[in-house]
Parts: sequence; structure tokens; C-alpha cells
Amino acid sequence: MNSENIKNFMKNMNTYITNINRVLNNIKSDIAADFIQSDNKGVIITTNKVADIFNLQIIERYVKNINNIESNQVEAPRLPQSKSYLKIIIIPYILEDANSPITADIVKKNHQR
Repeated sequence: MNSENIKNFMKNMNTYITNINRVLNNIKSDIAADFIQSDNKGVIITTNKVADIFNLQIIERYVKNINNIESNQVEAPRLPQSKSYLKIIIIPYILEDANSPITADIVKKNHQR
């Protein structure tokens, strides 16, 4: 998001978190948005559990449909990629019995099994 979008979004963040939770609840998701914060790159929406791609798409669609937000400036949401985040959600960063980091190819291969 650009800085103007961030500023506009943060003005009504309490309403948006309520509405995001309502939309997620309507699709019977067990994900709930806990809080919203901003930084110099965009908006961070923290949820109670790790969101899957479908939940991320629902949140993205909601944000892009907000009246005072330029939807072409909204990037697709994604999960954090930091080592500490991966440890928290119990995804190892380093392969067992090796000293090499896990790559997206390895995750995809294991997910397809």
C-alpha cells in the first residue's frame, strides 16, 4: 500500500477489523483478525491462527473493496517469512540432518504427499 492508503485504512481500523471478522465468520472460518498495525511498507493484520490462502484472499477482497482505498495499490497478503515466525508455527527453517535452509520447493513437495 502507498502511504495515503495506509493513512486512510488506519483511520477506521476498528471498523475494518470488525468487518473482516464478520466476513470470515460468514464463510465459517475459524480464523479471526486480532489487531491491525501499520509500518512504512503497509498494513499488518494479525490473526488468531495461521491463515490459509483462501482466508488471505477473503481479507484481500475486503480491503480492496473499501471505499477510500485505491485497490490497485493493495498488494496480495502473505504470511511472514522470518525464521522466528516459522519456528513459532512449527515449520523448521533448517532441514533435519542437514545444514541447508528449507526452500519453497521442499515445502511444496512435502505438501503434495
